[in-house]
This record gives sequence, C-alpha cells and structure tokens, in this order.
Amino acid sequence: MNVKRIVAKTSREAMRQLREVLGPDAVILSNRAVDGGVEVLALAAEDIASMAPPVVEAPAPAPVFRSAVPVSEPEPQPEVTIKRRLIERVAVPSEDSAQLAKSVISEIKTLQTRLESQLADLAWRDLPGRDPAGAGVMRDMLSAGFSATLARELLDTLPKGDAEQAQAWMRNTLMKRLNVMQNETDMLDGGGVFALMGPTGASKTTTTAKLAARFVVRHGADKLALLTTDSYRIGGHEQLRIYGKILGVTVHAVRDAADLRLALSELRNKHTGLIDTVGMSQRDQAVAEQVEMLCQAGKQIKRLLLLNATSHGDTLNEVVQAYQTRGLDGCILSKVDEAASLGPALDCAIRHELNVHYLATGQRVPEDLHLANRQYLIHRAFKTRTLSSPWQLDDSELAFAMSGIQASQRESAVALG
Repeated sequence: MNVKRIVAKTSREAMRQLREVLGPDAVILSNRAVDGGVEVLALAAEDIASMAPPVVEAPAPAPVFRSAVPVSEPEPQPEVTIKRRLIERVAVPSEDSAQLAKSVISEIKTLQTRLESQLADLAWRDLPGRDPAGAGVMRDMLSAGFSATLARELLDTLPKGDAEQAQAWMRNTLMKRLNVMQNETDMLDGGGVFALMGPTGASKTTTTAKLAARFVVRHGADKLALLTTDSYRIGGHEQLRIYGKILGVTVHAVRDAADLRLALSELRNKHTGLIDTVGMSQRDQAVAEQVEMLCQAGKQIKRLLLLNATSHGDTLNEVVQAYQTRGLDGCILSKVDEAASLGPALDCAIRHELNVHYLATGQRVPEDLHLANRQYLIHRAFKTRTLSSPWQLDDSELAFAMSGIQASQRESAVALG
C-alpha cells in the first residue's frame, strides 16, 4: 500500500496534482493546512481494491460411512480445530464477496466525492477573503450569463489589483477575445455564396432578407441570387419569395445536393448568392446531411450560423458543436432585442472563436441588422445585470455554486470516461 503525500499552495492545485498522479478515482485519506499551503494524503484506487478480503473456497465435505458398530470419534487436535474455525469464518460464496467488494468501493467513492466537494467548497469560500477582486469577477461573469469554464479561465490569469482594476481587465480581456467583423465592405464587395444555418426559430429567413437588401443597395437586384432549401416548413418558401418580390430578386428552391449544384451553375454570373437553409434541431442527424450537401455543391459556400441570443448557454453550445463539424465562417446573433442577457451568446462565440458578423434586433427589413461592435456587446452584457434579478449571486452563495458546478463536471467526466 503506497500512500501519496501532496503539498500545494491551494486545495484546488492539490486536487489537480492528485488527479495527475493517482487518477480520478484516488481516495483521499486526510487533508490539513500546513505552512505554505495544504497537505493531502491519498491512496490509489488499485490499492483500495487489493485490500478486499480474499475468497477462500470451503473444502468439500468428506464422505460419511455408516458402521453397525458404534465408533467413538477421536477428539480433534487444537491445531485442526483452529483451522476449521478459520475456514468457517472466511469461506463466503463468491457472489456475496463480489457484491461486498462493489459495495465497499461504492462507499469509498461516495466519501471521495463528498470530501472533494467539501475541499472545493472551502477553496471557493476562502476566495472572497483571499482574493476579493477575483471573487467579484467570478460573481459578475456568472451573473451576466457567462460560463463557469470561461470565468475560471480568466480568473487563473487575473493580475493582482483592486476590484476596479480587475473589472476593467476582465472586460478588456473579453473584448480582445471576442472576434467581430470590423467592416462589411469585404463581405459585400467580395461576393460569393453564403448559407445561413441554424436551428428552427433562429430568424434565418428574416436575416437572409435583411442581408439581401444590403446587397441590392450596393450592387443591384440583378447581381443577387436567393436560394432556399426550406421545403418542410409550411410557408417557408413563400415567405422568402415575398421578400424577393419586394427586392426584385428571383427565389430558387433546391431540394438536394444535385439541385444545389445545378442552381449554382446556372447562377454563376451572379455577384452574390444567399441560401436560406431549413431549420432543424441541433440534435437532428439531418444537420450533418445538410452540412455535407453544402460542402458538395461544387462551389465554395461560406457558412454563417444564426445564434439565438435568447437561448440558454448549454443550448447554444450544442448548436455550435452540431453545425461546426466542417467549419464555420462566422455567426450572426439574432433576437438581440429580446434577450435579457447577451452573456451566454457572447460566451459561446468567445470559447468557440466564432467571428460575429451582425446583430439582428427586430423584424424590420433591412433596418434591424447592425454591424457587431465589441465595446457595445460587452457593455450590454454587464449592463443588464440588476440586483433585483433572481439569478443574482451573493458572495456567500458563490462557493456553493462553484463547488456544485465542479461536482457536476466530475460526475460527467466519470460517466463519459
């Protein structure tokens, strides 16, 4: 049995070292504060399993011979008696032994999870007193809708300073990491084929019409081609056809990759082409088929993803993961005017390094489409945070929130691993 001793400056660092040395199933025996940090004593899961009692099979009973003459049984020797008692105590059916071992390991893992949660809780409880500026950054980012992953990432690189300096550094860092299209001249004048993709209800058709109006103003209606793959939604094709009629642009309907290749070949003299794709759930297997259809069109198609700013952060994360299998050329934030907070959408764009092209803020065509601006977006994300919000975290609640998030992530990692 090899007990590992780990000394680190913080409990979080000790837990990280423990996982690297002994793995995620290591059992923590004790932890205590020492000079300069925290000391943790742990044991590998293999050593715990080896401590389970061995299974000893009971010997088969000897055959009994009946005799007509009574024979007195000899008095057993003390050594034989001791061996027999040991066999009676150790001999257990194999199924019961396996179940007992599983039960012991399960209890040990439960204790390990509880202890790790308590250590994480202590670490985050100590954060406001040890680093009030960092605690303020963490609280504000979580309250604004940013993910705990991005918040921890920024907290790890937060320079020393007071609360005001930390807030300024955090916002400047978010602005630097947020990629936006600086101007639309290259996009409008460069031309090409653009496909607007995204789940149902992300305002793809309306946003397509807004972009079409900008291209028509710049280059004229005869230089633009509108295509739609939306043959499922009732009235989906007709909605884009009405916008095309207003702009003086013909709308072409395509059903599959062959239709798309033929349509693009016939419209090769057009300066710009806009494709309004059919909306579907990010969990639908047809998403991959739609992406492949665009990739097999015989011409480079720039794919722009519509991110609904009113959606939950986890939902947006699933959307990006589903649609970026073959890469994305950028994104457009839709329904910005309806979103209570832009934090989840901006967090998703930052973590996945998406280039934000436009902000769609309403139904008016083409007025409600604006070029993305870093400073406005970050300012808007934190401006909407109010003390009356039911999602607002107090300093005392920060530890519970963060330790709970870490526990959920550990359980997900164990389930996936």
